Amino acid sequence: MSKTPLNVALIGCGRIAGHHCRAINEVDGVTLAAVCDLDLEKARAYGNEFSVPAFESYRDMFDAVPDIDITAVITPSGMHFEHGMEMINDYAKHVIMEKPTFMRPSQLETAYASADKAGRQIFPVFQNRHNKAVKRVKQALAAGELGDVRIVSVRVRWCRPQRYYDMAPWRGTFSHDGGALTNQSIHHVDLIRYLGGEVARVNAQMRTLGANIEVEDTAIATLTFDGNAVGLIEATTAARPDDFEASISIVGSKGLAQIGGIAVNELQIFTPDPSVCSENSEDFKGIKGAGAVYGFGHRQMYKDIVGFFTDATPYPVSREDCLGTLKLLHAFYRSDETDDWVDVADAVESERLGRDNDAVSALYRTPQGNKA
Repeated sequence: MSKTPLNVALIGCGRIAGHHCRAINEVDGVTLAAVCDLDLEKARAYGNEFSVPAFESYRDMFDAVPDIDITAVITPSGMHFEHGMEMINDYAKHVIMEKPTFMRPSQLETAYASADKAGRQIFPVFQNRHNKAVKRVKQALAAGELGDVRIVSVRVRWCRPQRYYDMAPWRGTFSHDGGALTNQSIHHVDLIRYLGGEVARVNAQMRTLGANIEVEDTAIATLTFDGNAVGLIEATTAARPDDFEASISIVGSKGLAQIGGIAVNELQIFTPDPSVCSENSEDFKGIKGAGAVYGFGHRQMYKDIVGFFTDATPYPVSREDCLGTLKLLHAFYRSDETDDWVDVADAVESERLGRDNDAVSALYRTPQGNKA
């Protein structure tokens, strides 16, 4: 058992931060305590909107607001490990980690080991698992409505022009971002496992076709699952002039299910019972701010966190589950690097994804002794 409400502070005030703030305000048992960003104006914008103190330095924030229980790390992906370790080891805080949790599987294992030692918890964010369409297909697979999985297909056809990558130094880098698979398609990569089961082997090819960046903006891969199922993934941010499609479909021995929409929020095809498509689809377009691409899942995520602390309900994304998604992600990159099939279970990481880049990291570190 734990006290409620739980006080949450945000580290990083980019676009998704407002979505976290609104989700926190809609969930009983959790309260927004403070926000922080190296760009103080960004922090103040959310601080003013949600009536909480805003800080440029999280060190100042922890001094001024000592009763913070949980920090939500919403910094550039390549800073998640460094910031998360500091939150756990130096400040003894529980940590919410936005996608892709960490850049490397070894970072995840190190962070969880530190959290265990400190008696802290890490909560990975895979909010699309909570979408009605995803939950209905997951239920159907468990109940045998679709039969045995035969083919899992992902298509992400989005548009990210050069100006998108030029907005910040971390974007389009292997060290701090990753490309179409790691950034834009990470939730689809996760859903491949979540819905289709564990992937055994992958064969991937990557290209950079639509922007001047070091990472891939296009990836094509073939998958084989444990058992007889196979899969395909097509992911690109080189589509022009707009976003066109983001879907995952499952061909089973008894039927077909396809989930699409702006954020896997529409059950578009469900052959066992087409009448359930409408009731298991959600309209995200009306969500305030830029939240349409994020959906409603963060709200359920915070409910899950409250449940974990109040009645010991297990958090639905375990470390092994999250580790499996990161291993699959790295397998795609390793296959491209070796120009061959690779086994997902191999304890080998990509040479590129999440590699060190101290020059970029230095731009996003809070200097020691930075007192407001």
